[in-house]
Amino acid sequence: MSSLTLISAALRRKKARTFLTFSSVVFAFLMFGVLSMIRSAFSMGVDLAGEDRLVVRHRVSLFQLLPQSYEADMEELPGVVDAMHMTWFGGVYQDPQNFFMQSPVVPAEYLDMYPEIRLSEEARTRWIETRNGAVVGRATAERFGWEVGDRVPIQPTIWQQEGREDEAWEFELVGIYHSDVEGFDETQMLFRYDFFDETRSFGRGQVGWYAVRVNDPERAAEVAASIDRLFQNSAAETKSEPEGAFAAGFANQMGNIGLIVTSILGAVFFTILLVSGNTMAQSVRERVGEIGLLKAIGFTAARVQRLVLFESLTLVTSAGFFGLLLAAGLAAVVQPMFAAYMPGLFLQGRDIFIGLGLAVLTGLVVGFFPARRAMKLRTAFALRRL
Repeated sequence: MSSLTLISAALRRKKARTFLTFSSVVFAFLMFGVLSMIRSAFSMGVDLAGEDRLVVRHRVSLFQLLPQSYEADMEELPGVVDAMHMTWFGGVYQDPQNFFMQSPVVPAEYLDMYPEIRLSEEARTRWIETRNGAVVGRATAERFGWEVGDRVPIQPTIWQQEGREDEAWEFELVGIYHSDVEGFDETQMLFRYDFFDETRSFGRGQVGWYAVRVNDPERAAEVAASIDRLFQNSAAETKSEPEGAFAAGFANQMGNIGLIVTSILGAVFFTILLVSGNTMAQSVRERVGEIGLLKAIGFTAARVQRLVLFESLTLVTSAGFFGLLLAAGLAAVVQPMFAAYMPGLFLQGRDIFIGLGLAVLTGLVVGFFPARRAMKLRTAFALRRL
């Protein structure tokens, strides 16, 4: 009699109980997949941050402005390769719900700082030559059905035009960018800083924050400290930090997503351990006589232990695999739908492997004690239960 036959028979002994336990584990791993996607969406900026890039912002707040002249000063510092600035525009398209990131930048400097962006040479040239030209990420272009050559009106919520305070800013879409890096933000709209600075009604000569490239990532902290010392006691003191730390701080404004997800998953898996453990323990108690019979016909204690352990592994790992498969299918469906809002919303291969590892570990933990009990069961005592 093969081990697979015995395991199959044991799982089919109480079909309703096996089905309910299987479904519970499937749901737990489906939740694991969904929560992993959410965590990836919020942490993608951290994962994709350049190790050789710093973010320099106002010491008080990200929304306090810095002088544009800081760029030249920072580029004179030892260890700094390049610096470029960005500013939060905060406009909306047609409806307040149609929010996405917009920022004025110097085109050539931005593209040099972020080589992850793929933009055709024709689009680069037109962007530099067109005063009100703008480029937009593929996700946002698909979201609104924009094409190159469209005129895009953006209603301001902060930055109004001088002499035309109630009018929308109008940009000519000269290019659509994408990235080969999975999870890279393809939602931003970028337009020329010189056009923005000449047209806005206030704040000329000021910017939101800087991205700074250093020549040695190992010296990033040292360079960051040098930048902050340079502007110490000035009217606009700075806070410089690695791009990953900046992205993490920005994401954590909504709460510690990693801690929240880990806490929920911990509670879910603790519950699953109790449910699955109770199922296996009850299954072994009901089969005491049968286990005694197996030992009586020549099954060793070690083989009986392996049978119970493999039964637990089969139940939990198959349910875990199915739950992760459902999560991957769900990710394939929702990722295109939410790409314009949460570009990092996808199930990473790393999370799938972690999930499979958790399934195996859970199966081993759940089956360990029932398997030990079955191994130590005395044959004479067990046969009396037949």
